[in-house]
Amino acid sequence: MMQNMGQKDRLIRAAAAAPALILIALIAGLSSALGIVAAVLAVVMLTTAALGFCPLYVLLHIRTNH
Repeated sequence: MMQNMGQKDRLIRAAAAAPALILIALIAGLSSALGIVAAVLAVVMLTTAALGFCPLYVLLHIRTNH
């Protein structure tokens, strides 16, 4: 699996997007639909940031690691 995410993209996902989604999940309640969706999205953001690979970027032909 080839990396397709640059350092800035990974940092934004890990340091801004994922914590914001976790906060939304906690405020909405982890048992609510919004809370579950936000928690799942936070996990996806953290995972893609850690791996440096985003499957959606492959579909959209995006690379941020130039």
